[in-house]
Amino acid sequence: MNRVLKFSAVVSIVLGLGGCNIYRQVVLPTPYYPQGEQASIGTPVTSQPLEQIQQQQNQTASNGFTPTPKQSSANVNSAIVQRIPFPEAEYSSLSRTGNGRVVGSIYLTTPSGHKIYGKQTRLYLNPVTSYSTQWYEKSYLGGAKMSKVDPRLFNYLKFTTSDNNGKFEFLNVPSGSYYLIGVVKCGAECGYDRVKNIRIAKKISVFGNSIKSVDLSKELQ
Repeated sequence: MNRVLKFSAVVSIVLGLGGCNIYRQVVLPTPYYPQGEQASIGTPVTSQPLEQIQQQQNQTASNGFTPTPKQSSANVNSAIVQRIPFPEAEYSSLSRTGNGRVVGSIYLTTPSGHKIYGKQTRLYLNPVTSYSTQWYEKSYLGGAKMSKVDPRLFNYLKFTTSDNNGKFEFLNVPSGSYYLIGVVKCGAECGYDRVKNIRIAKKISVFGNSIKSVDLSKELQ
């Protein structure tokens, strides 16, 4: 009996020195959940090899969902919008001669009410078609950059130049709808630290031999 007690004491001392505890519970490592996610109760958590995770991310991206952080608005706006194919049928149906006139002035209006006229600036009439409407909506109103224009468009534009007071006139304009477009240069008087070209566009219509009087203007904020 004494031998048994001595043997038990020796075993206890050996186990204690070895850091073992015969009553210690088995503790599993706490699984790692990505931020904002939790595993469902009862669902086993498995670790995936890096290559498998990358394959899943690539598959997700190919389906139109990019796992990377969202693009900034600057990157989105810098994307180039592709123009639609040049609609030859639309342009070939346009009248090439006419007797209408378009007269007016081009200028900017500052917040204080001061007018900055476009002096000796180029203006043009661009016939309203699906091609020009895409530019008007996406580029002029939406601020997007667009791919290179089809050179055939220039065969259908009418050009003129304003005088030193910003006045302009188009002669022999065929009946139809147009985007009247021009540019005014403005710098310190508009509150800019350098001279900028401010584009202005407006949709107008011309009928027969009538005179269309229109001011091509824009208010600065």
